[in-house]
Amino acid sequence: MVRCGAAVLRKYGNFMDDLRVYVRGGTGGMGYPRLGGEGGRGGDVWFVARERITLKGIKEKYPHKRFVAGTGANSSVKALKGEKGKDCEVHVPPGISLLLDDGKQIGELNAAGERFLAARGGLGGSLVTNFLPCKGQKRIIHLDLKLIADVGLVGFPNAGKSSLLSKISHAKPEIASYAFTTIQPELGKIIYEDYKQISVADLPGLIEGAHVNRGMGHKFLKHIERTKQLLLVVDISGFQLSVKTQFRTAFETILLLTKELELYKEELVTKPALLAINKMDLPCAKDNLNELMSQLQNPQDFLHLLEEEVIPANTLEFKEVIPISTYTGEGIEELKAYIRKSIDEEAERENEEYQKKKLLLLQTSQ
Repeated sequence: MVRCGAAVLRKYGNFMDDLRVYVRGGTGGMGYPRLGGEGGRGGDVWFVARERITLKGIKEKYPHKRFVAGTGANSSVKALKGEKGKDCEVHVPPGISLLLDDGKQIGELNAAGERFLAARGGLGGSLVTNFLPCKGQKRIIHLDLKLIADVGLVGFPNAGKSSLLSKISHAKPEIASYAFTTIQPELGKIIYEDYKQISVADLPGLIEGAHVNRGMGHKFLKHIERTKQLLLVVDISGFQLSVKTQFRTAFETILLLTKELELYKEELVTKPALLAINKMDLPCAKDNLNELMSQLQNPQDFLHLLEEEVIPANTLEFKEVIPISTYTGEGIEELKAYIRKSIDEEAERENEEYQKKKLLLLQTSQ
């Protein structure tokens, strides 16, 4: 974390997902004691969600990160009731959680157009205040961004997530043979023939211990929270971060990814999930896949071979397991179809639950 004056920001690459700002409601206007006039109330500070806004853009446009609303007008002979001060509107990206310095969440903005009152203006001077104005509310607020996407790509470094995103969407993430290619989240959209669009987030690669902030740590994990579904991407040949770390088979990799999600937040492993087995163009890939499928069908028969700290309390239930190769294109179209099917099924289930709740409310009211 880098401290910059009044702001604390977490950043990697050019991406910023946390910004600390100062907000203050406007001071009220003076009252008019002789005629009992009331000063205008101070303006309010509002956060308003807007598309195409970034925290980096806010910081560049407002380097002091201070947002203060207007002062209320004084009461006068011509206007005994002073006008309210001008409100201050701060445009922020959707997916923002609003936190105080102690970590307490006071609100969130998930969709464009949503508004949050960040600092209320002070009352104008009146008989109650001895005609003296009140100061506006002042706060320091953390704007904490968690990306909103339909599907979140989850995998260890070099599993092929960036390559996969470039194959299934119009995104152009950086792709290379070294481990930490992705150092900032990438968003892409799968566009189907009927113009249906599904957003996919490729997030920085996990490593063992990410839940305690090793590697990309919470910078990655927090963005999974607002994705509707997970797509685990696993290298069929296994994974080893460096010569100093232990080699993990594809089966162990799946268990470790599940463990990291579970340790960060248990609810993450209850999300609908698909599993993409990548690099099927490699030698021995088919033999490795047969072994992996056997392990996934009866995971309990193989857990005794692993260290206890690797084993998650709950295993992920995959709706589909799809072998793919981002190099040859094998399985890519099938994967896109399964993603669409899974998203549509989940939307239908949510709609059914919503209709049941509406029916229940109607029956209760009658």
